[in-house]
Amino acid sequence: MNEGAAVFAYDEQLAEQYPTLRAGLLHASGLTNRPSPPQLLAAYHAEQQAAAQRLQTTPAAEMPSIAAWRRVFTRFGATPTKHRSAPEALLRRLSSHDHVPSIGTLVDIGNLVSLRYAVPVAVFDLARIRGTLTVRFATGAEQFTDLGSTASTKPGPGEVVFVDEDEVVMARRWCWRQSAEAATGPDTTAALFVVEAHHETAASDVNAALDDLTDLLATHQPGHVTARGTLSPSDQVRQWP
Repeated sequence: MNEGAAVFAYDEQLAEQYPTLRAGLLHASGLTNRPSPPQLLAAYHAEQQAAAQRLQTTPAAEMPSIAAWRRVFTRFGATPTKHRSAPEALLRRLSSHDHVPSIGTLVDIGNLVSLRYAVPVAVFDLARIRGTLTVRFATGAEQFTDLGSTASTKPGPGEVVFVDEDEVVMARRWCWRQSAEAATGPDTTAALFVVEAHHETAASDVNAALDDLTDLLATHQPGHVTARGTLSPSDQVRQWP
């Protein structure tokens, strides 16, 4: 995929079955993905401290956004206590280890915002995606390579996946885990941030998350170009020229 183009879509069948879905997309190009600078690391640490304080009064599983994801996972056949949504896993790691390590500028920005709103924020390297990135139910024939692995596996039929036109899975169990193919790295110059939620205040939280992502990129990625959009079951496709 050319870094200036991106097409993202929700399959119609999936959109019909999950009418609570609200999503936000941020297409960013002209990026330089390096280790996070001190200012971003300080903001990331402060957000982790704030999230840890919230966990003292409200366990992750009881947060409305995460409880909603647990219901979604159960509905498509995933066990939410075995395969946890990305924000729940992130908060549990914070609770267990007192910190979430820095990965790099783009992932740290996404994780910072994910911790703030307890929603998944996926970051995909657009150069690694072939054609349209679609969220749909898996047939079971697609290929997935986990981060840190070279072995390919297949998702179960009916599992919700992010998949490109080559049938390569970029994320499994909706927001459980991204693939090695989709991961950002030092050579990433264009990325797609995807924020998703199903809870009662999903629309406002997704928009607030997009605002924060926009501000963080403006601060820590000078010279980049972004475009944003929101999706719902009645508005399933977004394309950037």
